[in-house]
Amino acid sequence: MLDIARRIEALIREAVEDEGFELVGVELAQTGRSPVLRMYVDRPGGVTISDCAYMSRRVGVLLEVDDFIPGSYTLEVSSPGLERPLFREADYRRFLGREIRLLAVEKIEGRRNFAGRIKGFSKGVVQLDCEGEIFSVPLDRVKKAHLVYRFD
Repeated sequence: MLDIARRIEALIREAVEDEGFELVGVELAQTGRSPVLRMYVDRPGGVTISDCAYMSRRVGVLLEVDDFIPGSYTLEVSSPGLERPLFREADYRRFLGREIRLLAVEKIEGRRNFAGRIKGFSKGVVQLDCEGEIFSVPLDRVKKAHLVYRFD
């Protein structure tokens, strides 16, 4: 499913950016009987429900023409929210110093779950400071990662 999500992202990126949005990322997940395609869009000043509905219609047409996903699926378009998901190297660099939660696809140094601050990113590896202990997690071993928002 990861390969399909990447192909979809490549297909829709230009259309999303032409409309003045940033394509934060795309996820394809099997939940129940049919897959769910989640796409996160953002822009300065934030995203409204109307923006999401518009982008859903715009992207839906592209997806129907290229028919990447066999059978039926659900398309969800949303803002990334306060706990923005991280997908690409640029995301880790952009949010250097910020607190994140990360789930690895397999154990790294005895664990799959990490919570800490991004200390650096180099050669496809994110360095996380988890309560004073530094962990190096290759991006290709990250299943999911997102920012952590703390209410003061």
